Amino acid sequence: MSELWRDIYRYRELIWALAARELKVRYKRSTLGFLWALLNPALLMLVLTVVFSRLSPQNIVHYPVFLLSTLLLFTFFSQSLSYAVDSMIGNADLIRKVAVPKLVFPVAALLSNIVNLLLSLIPLIVLVLALRHPIHWTWLLTPIPLLALCLLALGATFFFATANVYYRDVSHIIQIILQVLFYVTPILYTVEVFPAKYRWVFWLNPLTFALSDFRMFVYYGQLPTLRSVVASFVVAILSVVVGFTIFRRHQHQFVFYL
Repeated sequence: MSELWRDIYRYRELIWALAARELKVRYKRSTLGFLWALLNPALLMLVLTVVFSRLSPQNIVHYPVFLLSTLLLFTFFSQSLSYAVDSMIGNADLIRKVAVPKLVFPVAALLSNIVNLLLSLIPLIVLVLALRHPIHWTWLLTPIPLLALCLLALGATFFFATANVYYRDVSHIIQIILQVLFYVTPILYTVEVFPAKYRWVFWLNPLTFALSDFRMFVYYGQLPTLRSVVASFVVAILSVVVGFTIFRRHQHQFVFYL
């Protein structure tokens, strides 16, 4: 694992340059440009709020804040995988010509989405102020679940970027997986709406820990259980170890399949 962090630090300038290029290409010829990083989550939140705040049996105060507090993080995770899964294929010409660690490409894809995530927090802050939802001191602790989620996403990007080199269908399959994850992750609802004997199923979802902890800090202004925080980092670290191990084992063969 030391190789991973050493190369990320060593090639940090290249990673940032690739991430900046990714952001420029993403918003190229767009009239609003980076404003879409603010508008996309806001518009999605508006649609989901109109639909689910009426259908949901839960009486949730300031439902838009409740929803956006986890929707932003899921969107980050979803976009990170969507862009990173094609990071090796999309940079095939560069990989053939330049001798640099191949890990810079999925890491750059993740970094570009971290920038998007930070920008998308602005609508959340505006929404909280507009609805006069309390701003709790626990907001200061939000980097904890964000770090866990970034590590989880990093490991997942390594795994799926590797798989997509060998099986191009992976880029399509990942979209189906993300759609299913959206509905089985407590984003639109709380786990408490389900009978207690079934709630353990949701904790099999690795996203549940980080997203629930972030919501506890932002919406409820409470501290999550120590078990939840520890579990989020255990899952995240395992994700990085497994994902990077697979990526490192196969990276020397990528050039033959690109």
